[in-house]
Amino acid sequence: MSSNARRPVAEAGRKFVRERFIRPVAVFVDTEASGGIVLLAAAFAALIWANSPWDERYFDLWHAHLSLDLNLVRFDQSLGHAVNDGLMAVFFFVVGLEIKRELVHGELATVRKAALPAAAAFGGMLVPALFYTAFNFGGDGAKGWGIPVATDIAFAMGVLALLGRRAPFSLKVFLLALAIVDDLGAIVVIALFYTESISFEAVAWAIAIGGLIFALGKAGVRSVDVYVALGIVFWAAVFKTGVHATIAGVLLAMMTPSRPYLTPEAFDASAEELLTAYRQARAHGDTEAQQQILRQVEALSRDTESPLDRLEHTLHPWVSYLIVPVFALANAGVALSGDLLGDAAASSVSLGILLGLVVGKPIGILTACFLAIRFGIAELPSNTGYRHMAGAGLLAGIGFTVSLFITGLAFDSPVLVDEAKVGILAASTVAGIIGFVYLWVLPGEPPERA
Repeated sequence: MSSNARRPVAEAGRKFVRERFIRPVAVFVDTEASGGIVLLAAAFAALIWANSPWDERYFDLWHAHLSLDLNLVRFDQSLGHAVNDGLMAVFFFVVGLEIKRELVHGELATVRKAALPAAAAFGGMLVPALFYTAFNFGGDGAKGWGIPVATDIAFAMGVLALLGRRAPFSLKVFLLALAIVDDLGAIVVIALFYTESISFEAVAWAIAIGGLIFALGKAGVRSVDVYVALGIVFWAAVFKTGVHATIAGVLLAMMTPSRPYLTPEAFDASAEELLTAYRQARAHGDTEAQQQILRQVEALSRDTESPLDRLEHTLHPWVSYLIVPVFALANAGVALSGDLLGDAAASSVSLGILLGLVVGKPIGILTACFLAIRFGIAELPSNTGYRHMAGAGLLAGIGFTVSLFITGLAFDSPVLVDEAKVGILAASTVAGIIGFVYLWVLPGEPPERA
């Protein structure tokens, strides 16, 4: 067969691969629900593995010890703790970037815009904590009150995405803002209430390194390598303070510049000069000069995007499709024996988490929204009513990722940890199903006017 005859066949094959395999994957990655689906798959994989004939390998893997001595800092932890202390610092860094973006130019940028999601998040944290405490006050599980305060953004937004136009766009924006404020509250809870002791020498080192990072940013230093190296040292210093090391990720995010290095006017002027130089190099056939100018154009376009936006866009896929699923794989596995399920059904820890997330969340959010609007502090988003707020409250009861994270901080007892995990998994499943069904039967978003 001649090359001309083979060309249509090859092109048809490439088109088949694009249409059948590549495009569906690209569409999947671009959807809001995809991160939640990958997370759900990882959680199921952990549960199946932990209840399979290879269950010992699952638990042995995450309890395997890692040791690293860097002179100033020595790490001697299990693989599971390394995931929670190390990889999750990147997760909280991205969460911090999202929080700062919303505070600077998003739904939390003004007091009026931030009032409703902030009030809803406060109510959605306070009431579940009270529900849990009512079941566990003075008991062995009392320290777990922070477990039901969290909302899982990936799962909650994934459910809303599956609802399509049945969920008004303004409701999606509200729930996203609520979840971000909720994450901020969870970070404060972790820092203030789940820190047992503090090394003030390490605090001094962390402040000094953080101050250096901030000063370099103000001085216009743009080297990514410098900030990565200092960020790792900063994380190690925070790790030594006794405050959970993931807080380092949030603090680094708050120091990340939210404005681009170049203004649109400066970009226009520089781009015009480079384009003129490129045309001249092309006219003279100077290939090397053309490549150099193109690299300058690439760097110029990069400087028109803020470091905050660039880092968020770069890291978000890694967090959604690798870091959080690995965390779920390491933490969601629990051996669901008949004894455990029976104990969990009667456990004040499991019941406190279940009622806190499924009942306390919607009550707290809806009550806080009503009070904020009643006293003129805030107003309902467009195309939404209190029924939609109740739906958002139900979905906010999906507390998977951060709830599991706080469980590891709150309890040392394996029994309490397993009971808490059963409560989280049950509550997140029930809240997701009820929230989805509830919003599905409500009238959808009204059609856009022509």
